[in-house]
Amino acid sequence: MPTDAPLDLLPDALALPADGDHPVQGLLLDVDGPIASPVTRTVPPGIISDLLTLASAGWPIVFNTGRSDHFIRTQVMEPMLAVGIPAGVTFHAICEKGGTWFSFTADGAGEVFVDRELALPTSFADDIRDLVEEKYAHLMFFDETKLSMVSVEQSLDATNADYLEGQLRFDLDVFDVMHSHDMGARRLDREDPDSTGEIGYRIDPTIISTDIESVRVGKDLGAERALELVTPLMELPRTWRTVGDSRTDYAMADYLHEQGLDVAHVDVRPADGVPDKPYEVLTEGPLVHEEAGAAFLARCVAALSWSAEASGDITLR
Repeated sequence: MPTDAPLDLLPDALALPADGDHPVQGLLLDVDGPIASPVTRTVPPGIISDLLTLASAGWPIVFNTGRSDHFIRTQVMEPMLAVGIPAGVTFHAICEKGGTWFSFTADGAGEVFVDRELALPTSFADDIRDLVEEKYAHLMFFDETKLSMVSVEQSLDATNADYLEGQLRFDLDVFDVMHSHDMGARRLDREDPDSTGEIGYRIDPTIISTDIESVRVGKDLGAERALELVTPLMELPRTWRTVGDSRTDYAMADYLHEQGLDVAHVDVRPADGVPDKPYEVLTEGPLVHEEAGAAFLARCVAALSWSAEASGDITLR
């Protein structure tokens, strides 16, 4: 069951020591897009296999996503368990953009932790659920698995074009609901403060969903929690790669760069625009979404074999 207890780890989790012949890099991965297909919402078997290979080599792997812990358990952890997670390997999942988190090993999932200060009011969630049922059920569904944010997602039987057209109307209706709860919110360039002039919430549209969340959550908060989870289990790698498909995912690399770490960001949907950053931004040519993510991870795995025969650090480009 979820808990709001302080950050903790799986009590029996042990990290594999890094092999000197295999320089360790950390991976901080968004899930929708680079790992899970935005069309099928599933993770290709090749990605599961490569993640297990890299984790077995001692690379810390953390999923940093807006998805719920339920999604990670069913679409990422369970396929890994079916293949076989090696003893000593620990994966971490930062969910709901830092609002919840848990770790998992070959023994399954540990306790799910929830930051209650970031959770949206239950009465507001109930009103959004009613809004979806009354006006938008043909396009989207209310995500019942979220523990801290409120989310809706495109139905699998709706076209993305129809969903995106309806999404804008839905998001505008959300502002009306927020007004009724005196909740100040922003969406892109629009800002509607509450009665005290404050904006405490964000309406965040993506290509297949809308997340309604505290302004305090984000991929940078997820990156901070990721380092808190990795550090007790192993020496923190100096080199990291972050992978994402939206402009907000760059916040992962921003945070790691600010901590003095060597980071590059892998953008699997660069057509949305690549911002000017003080670190390297990598792409996978014409590939996008999970195909680009799979190509990047495959090169990481290939580098393991190469580095076993060569000396010095490896840099994946």
